[in-house]
Amino acid sequence: MAVRDHEGLVLDKFNGLWDRGDRDSTPPDHFQECNNVRYIGSNSFGTRPGIGISQNVAVPLTNVKRVYNYPTQTANTLIVLTYDGVDGKIFHVVNSTTVFGPLLTIAGMTDFAFVSYAGRGYISPFSDYTNGDLTFQKGLASEFLYVYAGDGTAARKAAGVGMSGSMTVANGAAGHTDAGLHLFGFVSETISGYLSPPSILTQFTTSPANSVSFGSIPTSGDPNVVRRHLVATIVLPTFNGDLQGYTYFFVPGAIIPNNVDTFLNDISFYDADLLDDASHLFDNYTEIPAGATLSLYHDRLVLGCTFTDISLLLISNVGEPEAISQIDGLIVVPLDGNPITNAQDLRDVLYVFKRARTVSYVDNEDVPSSWPLVVVDNALGTSVHGIATVLDSGSSSVDFLIICTYQGISLFNGRYATPEVSWKIEHFWQQQDRNLFGRIQIINAPIQKEIYCIMTDRRLLAGNYGNGLDHKAIRWAPWSFYMGVNTIAVVNIDEIILGADLV
Repeated sequence: MAVRDHEGLVLDKFNGLWDRGDRDSTPPDHFQECNNVRYIGSNSFGTRPGIGISQNVAVPLTNVKRVYNYPTQTANTLIVLTYDGVDGKIFHVVNSTTVFGPLLTIAGMTDFAFVSYAGRGYISPFSDYTNGDLTFQKGLASEFLYVYAGDGTAARKAAGVGMSGSMTVANGAAGHTDAGLHLFGFVSETISGYLSPPSILTQFTTSPANSVSFGSIPTSGDPNVVRRHLVATIVLPTFNGDLQGYTYFFVPGAIIPNNVDTFLNDISFYDADLLDDASHLFDNYTEIPAGATLSLYHDRLVLGCTFTDISLLLISNVGEPEAISQIDGLIVVPLDGNPITNAQDLRDVLYVFKRARTVSYVDNEDVPSSWPLVVVDNALGTSVHGIATVLDSGSSSVDFLIICTYQGISLFNGRYATPEVSWKIEHFWQQQDRNLFGRIQIINAPIQKEIYCIMTDRRLLAGNYGNGLDHKAIRWAPWSFYMGVNTIAVVNIDEIILGADLV
């Protein structure tokens, strides 16, 4: 109907919040305010869904600071951090009625990095630090990487030391060895597959017609050790007394399959049988320092931003997340005074982020310290939780990442796409406190076709991309609750879990 010669506008679509430029520039099919709005279908909207208590236990977890999706061998579960102002405590929430923990309690742990590998959970405690006006995150001082078995037992420090003590060596029954001076030792193996540096090293001159027997072998003080492996050098024509200065090899089949027996008898081998080098184990961290970021790349664990080295990446051996060489498992990301904040694999490339820089490394099938560096962007980066996770599959969604930068929320496929997908709410995004970007956490819920992002003011920003994931089609709306939200995760495909402080 015409009113005073003005024709009415038919609004058959609602395209979400517009907070960009002057308010008078808001398109007629957008909202200037739309708090707690959820978009339904392609052109309808209603109020956001309500929330309830996820746990059906007598005393639910409170003061929740961080939640991660934790896929185990048998279920899709959650790993949860609570903080009471003094201690950070990690719990394993198996389902609404089963909670294990605390698995780990550390003073001052206000956040943690987490990855799941082969059903085990790797936990790296960190917290906020300040440098002048800058607040940033790095691994806690004098703290370490921990591993959790997923079964309710306490988390333990990853890696470990070798055994201490000494053993006896003598000729065994009739057999064969190459005659001459050998060095021998044992490598302990934990339940998670970590191999310690060779220890209880000793020398012995073998005889050609005899095997070798070992007695009084120490057991490990680590209850997680499940077997011990014999290692040996080839015949040494000369010996300078340095027991660690020679190349050790695993002796084929020479294994004590427990942490109880103190003998290993009648081992025969030729030097030509010694093929599997164990000497690199001397170079591995026995305690891995905590960092502010954890990820996986080419079946390697990637840890970054330790307390003492904010631009240092520690990268494990392939298939051995607890085996990180202190010699060639290290990468120093170009120094600019800013800490590493994140790392993510995309299309066989490891992308590493600082708050305003993005670089990449490619596995060249050599040691990590030799991987070539490529500078991707010298202006855009992200925060410690600023790359969207996708269900339990990590951060990449088909062929791109969704990344929170100072500029906005952007799609990343090796380059940051422009305009950013948060283009329509540029002013809203730029109102966020950059010094609190460590609070930002973003997830992608593809079943709902929605992005959820926790903002620095602890509101939740919801972006519905049912009409398309681009800067024009996405529909935004801020959600607020009676409590400030700290963290978010997706479990069981499409169940959204929020974590908050006790009100």
